[in-house]
Amino acid sequence: MIPALIIFAITYVLMLTFSKYRPYIALASGLIYIISGMLPAKQIIGSLDFNVVLMIAGTMGLVALFIESKMPALLADIIMEKVPNVQMAAVCLALFAGIISAFVDNVATVLMVAPVALAICQKVKTNPVPFIIGISVSSNLQGAATLVGDTTAIMLGSALDMSFADFFIYKGKPSMFFVVELGAIIAALILTFLFRKEKEAVPKGAERTKVTAFMPTVFLVGAIALLVVASFIPNKPDVTNGLICCTIFVIGLIYNYAKKKDFKEAMAPVKSIDLNTIGLLVGLFLMIGGITNMGVIDKAAQLLAEAGGGNVFLLYTIIVWASVLISAFIDNIPYVATMIPVIAGLAVQLGVDPTPLYFGLLSGATLGGNMTPIGASANITGIGILRKAGYEVKNSDFCRIGIPFTLAAVIPAYIIIWLMFGM
Repeated sequence: MIPALIIFAITYVLMLTFSKYRPYIALASGLIYIISGMLPAKQIIGSLDFNVVLMIAGTMGLVALFIESKMPALLADIIMEKVPNVQMAAVCLALFAGIISAFVDNVATVLMVAPVALAICQKVKTNPVPFIIGISVSSNLQGAATLVGDTTAIMLGSALDMSFADFFIYKGKPSMFFVVELGAIIAALILTFLFRKEKEAVPKGAERTKVTAFMPTVFLVGAIALLVVASFIPNKPDVTNGLICCTIFVIGLIYNYAKKKDFKEAMAPVKSIDLNTIGLLVGLFLMIGGITNMGVIDKAAQLLAEAGGGNVFLLYTIIVWASVLISAFIDNIPYVATMIPVIAGLAVQLGVDPTPLYFGLLSGATLGGNMTPIGASANITGIGILRKAGYEVKNSDFCRIGIPFTLAAVIPAYIIIWLMFGM
């Protein structure tokens, strides 16, 4: 068990130190577990969660088609026509980014909405830094609202065998969607206060963005609808959701080719599938398979149970706030991937329902990334956009928005999840 744990720890240190090469490091580590025999060949396939991989690939492709159609830009234009001043524009853009991010990758959401914010700030001659930060943290928040909103949500949904509908109502109770939305409402009030001095009027009369195609929107909505329908089918294959997302994406590519008559151009959305994320996940799945086989996960669950003294509420509290702190500094994908089997083992040892522990993990790990500029990919993307536009973002600039936003979202989630599923 000790060698497996050492390799795992070294891998984490290397991934933190050389973040650009994380997928390669994770895959190399997974290969070490296989070659050393710590992950037997017969367990390799079982260690990989194909449903997660297929869902991510298919959703990324559909999002690329959606962005290419310019529908998100049109929606942003419409919102701008309805707001009276820069303060409300900032809040509405953040909320708009959050709504999109419930169904679309967080980074893609920031890339869609940030240019709109930059354009508005240029017209009214105000600093765009807090606007882009607001968009980034709001995108991170809403990623936990639905099954397809974020990689961590997809992983958790797969672990609990949750359907798309389960993120709205789970075991007859309001689920993660409503928990997140409550946090979003409170966080929006925080943003309204932080932008209280931005009272300049928003320029009106600009021509709306023209949508180039409406079918990509139909495909994205159709995929979501099929995920909902599939949620009511009993005893379905484990990869059902992944196959739905990939099948709709393939149909979208066929439509794209029929429209453009150019194979290379029609297949461009395939390039939007982030192979780094998929490679990272595959490597992590193999690593976790290895340490699980060597008894590390069971031992970690035992130690966590002892730390909580068998008190489920104390364990829940530790998981939520430790996840917030850890995710403020490291990517939440490897952290959540590691913790899911730990919580599963913990629940078995204590004989308790793991639901509040899983939901606490998702909320803490997803929202904790908003604490610092490096806590989430969307934050890094937003800061990169600002830097390219000639604006430097200080840690104090980010934390002034990120910390109160995080607390406003995490505290209600912490309370509601326990009241709904822990008591």
